[in-house]
Amino acid sequence: MSDINQTLQNLRVSYLSASLDVHQCDPNPEKQFSQWFKQALETNCDEPNAFVLSTVKGDQPRARVVLLKGIDEGKFLFYTNYDSAKGHEIEQNYKASMTFLWLPLQRQVRIEGVFTKMSAEQSDGYFKRRPRGSQLGAIASPQSEKIESRAALEELFKTADAAHAGETSLPRPAQWGGFGLIPNYFEFWQGRDNRMHDRIVYERNNSQWDISRLAP
Repeated sequence: MSDINQTLQNLRVSYLSASLDVHQCDPNPEKQFSQWFKQALETNCDEPNAFVLSTVKGDQPRARVVLLKGIDEGKFLFYTNYDSAKGHEIEQNYKASMTFLWLPLQRQVRIEGVFTKMSAEQSDGYFKRRPRGSQLGAIASPQSEKIESRAALEELFKTADAAHAGETSLPRPAQWGGFGLIPNYFEFWQGRDNRMHDRIVYERNNSQWDISRLAP
């Protein structure tokens, strides 16, 4: 057995920080998420708005970490290049999931649902609030395309910067904008001792949410 396998098999963490019961949960999963997110902020979790976005390309699941940038009318929002790999995957299959992990709190939240594109006005509004460097990056980068080198990428950035020199308001690229996940499933996971974790799920039933407990 290799050293890394020995190390992996011996890694153990006891989850003792909290518990979770159905009767402690808000009937509205969005409000429950907001409570946990606020606690993640207060606990100084690294990048508490980071989540694993899982999509499907054909029959191949794919995942990457992106950042939550808002919750609006029940939609969980993030922004990307629509021509990126994840953008194309969402266009082909709007069903996807988000997974948040807040290790200091020993908590995880899974959200499943269906994506919809944000309006041009909403995407414009967020783009204007981004730092100039981030705006230029969105303009310059052919996201997910193969590129010759780091130097070639930096040259694209310099070209975009020069093209917009002196401009105080940069235009949002047509291929860049937001997606919003409309949830139909939430799972709130609280780590517990002896791997007997608490798992509370919300499943959409028309306009209502059914709440139940899952075995760990």
